[in-house]
Amino acid sequence: MDSTVLESPMRRVKVSKVVVNSSIGEGGVRLERAVKILEMLTGQKPSVRKAKKTIRGFGIRKGEPVAAVVTLRGAKAEEFLRRALAAVGNRLSSQSFDDYGNFAFGIREHLEFPGTRYDPELGIIGMDIIVHLARPGLRVSVRRIRRSRIGRRHRLTREEVIEFLKSEFGVIIE
Repeated sequence: MDSTVLESPMRRVKVSKVVVNSSIGEGGVRLERAVKILEMLTGQKPSVRKAKKTIRGFGIRKGEPVAAVVTLRGAKAEEFLRRALAAVGNRLSSQSFDDYGNFAFGIREHLEFPGTRYDPELGIIGMDIIVHLARPGLRVSVRRIRRSRIGRRHRLTREEVIEFLKSEFGVIIE
């Protein structure tokens, strides 16, 4: 019989969330521009993050806004991930993956996204993209009420994530 017919729906891998982070290092006009660019790329309003501690060498004070972050879930996350992978040429390093179903990569300039045009008023920003993949049922381990562990065989491995990306997104691992 065909293996896809026998596969349990609880064993399917899905994109749980995609986090887009742009650390500017300072507040003000540059951070506002980064927020506008992230909103334009993701279609969602970014959250502004503040510095946790003072770093004199970088001129950062505690509580000063320094970054913009967007978390995407569902269809938006998958659509954005396809565009982000196209921006890096559908190639990822094998070092980008961890052992728990997560991977991350960076984009030097937001102009690398297909269909993005340069706007001199906004400038150019780079960003980090962090992707979390999971199977249905992971919520059991992270919910607040009646939290429980999930079995080792139900967790994603590095190899399963790489195989999923190759089959679903056509990614080449280097």
